[in-house]
Amino acid sequence: MRTATASRAPLRIVLADDHALMRSTLRALLSPADGLHVVGEAASGLQVLPLVELSRPDVVVLDLHMPGLDGLQCVEQLAAKHPQTRVVVLSAEEDHDAIEAALRRGATTYILKSIDPLDLAAAIRQAVDGCVFQPGPLLADGRPRAVRAGLSEKEAQVLAELAKGCSNREIAETLWLSEQTIKFHLRNVYRKLGVANRTEALRLALERHLVDAV
Repeated sequence: MRTATASRAPLRIVLADDHALMRSTLRALLSPADGLHVVGEAASGLQVLPLVELSRPDVVVLDLHMPGLDGLQCVEQLAAKHPQTRVVVLSAEEDHDAIEAALRRGATTYILKSIDPLDLAAAIRQAVDGCVFQPGPLLADGRPRAVRAGLSEKEAQVLAELAKGCSNREIAETLWLSEQTIKFHLRNVYRKLGVANRTEALRLALERHLVDAV
């Protein structure tokens, strides 16, 4: 299976969050072993652009609510002045309008802080690679049906890839995760859907329109 470090140099990351504990946690999670290297931190929106100009990161991981200059304004300015830098919004805000506003202003992707910490590095990698997944049909509120059915966003992504006929190895390569992690997510999918194997999971997912038919 391919790995981030085997295929390219580590991505340079700037963290922007007004909570020191969150920045410390993110710094611990995003390591060179995952192909990610934190090169700077900003505690306010006003610090973000000068820091980006100084450190020239590949990615800015940005909280939506920042003092001085809010996250949406930061996204807009980064998109205008540093279009080569990917902006990943990492926020606890689940409001669909806020998510749409961030993406419309130039964010590459929007990740909820409820994400499994072990999946964060892979999610950032996917954003940089342009692999922003839509795991199945949406409900009226913009949320995937699979998520509303009780699956996490990552489990919904794994189920969507499963529906394409992908093997565990292929899913792992697509989602920048290990095969062991894919097996872990699949076990959770089976448990939450009340099925015993991938065949039953796919049948139920198609019946409930949790994934798109291919």
